[in-house]
Amino acid sequence: MTRVEEQFLSRLEQFIPDFMLQEKQMQQLRVFYENLIEWNKVMNLTAITEEEDVYTKHFLDSYAILTYVSRETLEQNPGAHLIDVGTGAGFPGIPIAIAFPELQVTLMDSLNKRINFLKDTIEKCGLKNVTCIHSRAEELGRNKEHREKYDYAVSRAVANLSTLNEYCLPFVKVGGVFIAYKGDKVADEMTAGKKAAELLGAKLTREFSFYLPETDYRRTILTFTKKKETSKKFPRKAGTPAKEPIV
Repeated sequence: MTRVEEQFLSRLEQFIPDFMLQEKQMQQLRVFYENLIEWNKVMNLTAITEEEDVYTKHFLDSYAILTYVSRETLEQNPGAHLIDVGTGAGFPGIPIAIAFPELQVTLMDSLNKRINFLKDTIEKCGLKNVTCIHSRAEELGRNKEHREKYDYAVSRAVANLSTLNEYCLPFVKVGGVFIAYKGDKVADEMTAGKKAAELLGAKLTREFSFYLPETDYRRTILTFTKKKETSKKFPRKAGTPAKEPIV
C-alpha cells in the first residue's frame, strides 16, 4: 500500500470512525484514480490531479454521505437505489458504489464523453452495481422509469441550491432523501433553497458543516427528506432551472 493510500485510510478513520474499506475496494479506488488521470490527459474531467488531492478532495469527500446515512443502513438495505445527478467524473457515485456493492447506483451526466469515461472506469474496476445514463436532469426527471424511483439522490454538481433541488428531488421517492454536497458559501443560498425544496415536496432535515481531516477544505452536507410527491410542473424544461431558479 502506498503512502497516499495509508494517509487516506487514516483520514477516513478520523472522518468516519466505524467505516473501513477492504483491500479489494482500495484496489478499485486505485484503478479509478489511474484511469481518471489517463483520461484527463485528453479531456477535462478534473482540475484536481495530484494523487493525495484526488484521494482527499474526491474520494474522502465522496464518503461524506456517511455523515448522514450510516454504513449499516446502506449494507442492510441491499435493494436501495441511489442516483448521482450530474456525476461528472464519477463523484461521489463511483466511490460509493465501490464501498457498497449491494447498493444499486445510477450515474447521470449530460456530456456523453464523460459517460464514455465512466463506462470504461466501471468495467476496469469490475463494478456490477452501476448504470450510466446520458441525459439532462430536467429530461430524465420526467421519465416515469426514473421519476420518484430512488431512495437516495446525491449531487456535487456546481449549481445554486434552488436549482440543484429542482434537478434532484423529482428523482427521490416519498420518504427518500436528497443529499447535497455544498461548499462553505452555502449560507447565501439557504433561504431560496429551502423554499424551493418545500415547493418540490421536501424539507431540509439536516445541515452539517466540517473540514475534511487535515485539510482546509470546508464542506457542508445538506439533506432534504421527501415528504410528498413533486408537482408534475417540475422539473421545468431544460435550461430553465439554471436560468430562472424557483425562488
